Amino acid sequence: MLSEGKIVAIKKSKLVDENQVELFINEVVMLSQIIHRNVVKLLGCCLETEVPLLVYKFIFNGTLFDHIHDKTNEFPLSWNMRLKIAVEVAEALAYLHSATAFPIYHRDVKSTNILLDEKYVAKVSDFGTSRSIAVDHTHLTTLVKGTFGYLDPEYFQSSQFTEKSDVYSFGVVLVELLTGQRPISSAKTGEERSLATRFLLCMEGENLEQILDAQVLEHDKRQELIAMAKLAQRCLNLNGKKRPTMKEVTMELEIIKMSQTHSTTSETKYQGIELRKSKAILISDDDYTWTSTSDNIIKSSDAYPLKIHTV
Repeated sequence: MLSEGKIVAIKKSKLVDENQVELFINEVVMLSQIIHRNVVKLLGCCLETEVPLLVYKFIFNGTLFDHIHDKTNEFPLSWNMRLKIAVEVAEALAYLHSATAFPIYHRDVKSTNILLDEKYVAKVSDFGTSRSIAVDHTHLTTLVKGTFGYLDPEYFQSSQFTEKSDVYSFGVVLVELLTGQRPISSAKTGEERSLATRFLLCMEGENLEQILDAQVLEHDKRQELIAMAKLAQRCLNLNGKKRPTMKEVTMELEIIKMSQTHSTTSETKYQGIELRKSKAILISDDDYTWTSTSDNIIKSSDAYPLKIHTV
């Protein structure tokens, strides 16, 4: 709690070494460029303490992972809430990929890095492994980053992280929302441990209902469930070039969401499935501002503590 009573979240490095400091500086650089309602807000930082500190707006309702997988939760996520959260996360990632001065790849998209505020609005967090890609670079070669169960299989072969790698990870999050299952199962062996693999096998065998969460099946939204499952299947394509962009993912999720919220509808064919969609315009008219620094990389010697300004 700050002196004026504002509750904040503090992120600090567990280890004091140069790599950790560089990750924190990178996160400051990334977040200073991002202004979006579905990205957690950075309030300030301090690099002169014993370990680096980042100060964030506190998000009250915890992680999406907890809400999906905690079976004791008094308020389980309804299908409508899951779809809304999927749209919000997709919008944030599409913004990072295409609406900033340089594309930003998150590189660790997962349900534990998606926070929910008091109104259950999704906030993408944890940009410690993100990278901003300059326009004259097509990819970035790095050490393996990300989390098993979410990591793009192509990355293991090429060590090249692209926007389609974030798309794959988001596809796993979609499958979590659909199935209520963890990305890696300790109760299974071999390929069966991977939720993505089990899901794709069910899709290929036209046996989707076998893997869907009972809570979403109860809501009688079969067309919407199938449409999202088809989209997740495309996101999880082993060939990254065949995956949709996050812009395309966002628009397709908006179509699914609009099909349930508008009474004035028209019939349309969508990915081979009949859906009802609204005649409304699909593109959001929200405007976002962009703030950038002259350099993409800040050396530790040039970094200074930021004064924390509260809103």
